[in-house]
Amino acid sequence: MTTVQTIETPLGNMTLAEADGKLTELRLKARENDGERKQSTPLLRKAAQELNEYFDGKRKAFSVPLQPSGTAFQQAVWAALQAIPYGETRAYGEIARQLGKPNAARAVGMANNRNPLPVFIPCHRVIGANGKLVGYGGGLRIKEFLLKLETK
Repeated sequence: MTTVQTIETPLGNMTLAEADGKLTELRLKARENDGERKQSTPLLRKAAQELNEYFDGKRKAFSVPLQPSGTAFQQAVWAALQAIPYGETRAYGEIARQLGKPNAARAVGMANNRNPLPVFIPCHRVIGANGKLVGYGGGLRIKEFLLKLETK
């Protein structure tokens, strides 16, 4: 069963979701789905604390256990995203080449779009080859906010 908790952030209310003792989702726009249990758990409280520390500029890496659901390729992309250091960016094509699939920049973009744990899995750190901010499931305003936060 999925357990959820909605939290306040500088970007508005967001919902954290956990199943089997691992964080499974961060919904950038707060919402609860049918069949979910609304409850604060130790893991959700820790995830909320770490997220607040990140927004306060006091945390650069997360320690809560993550369990994003996705295909093998999506999992590989998300692992590559987690290796991008705080305050740095990579282009979609760079990630594709790193995965040994140099022609898969668009597929990397789609995997980013399907990332169920934005911020925890930092898809906001992926930019266009020309250095421009392109595509972000939560909107470019949020992507820009997160990148500026990490360059302070």
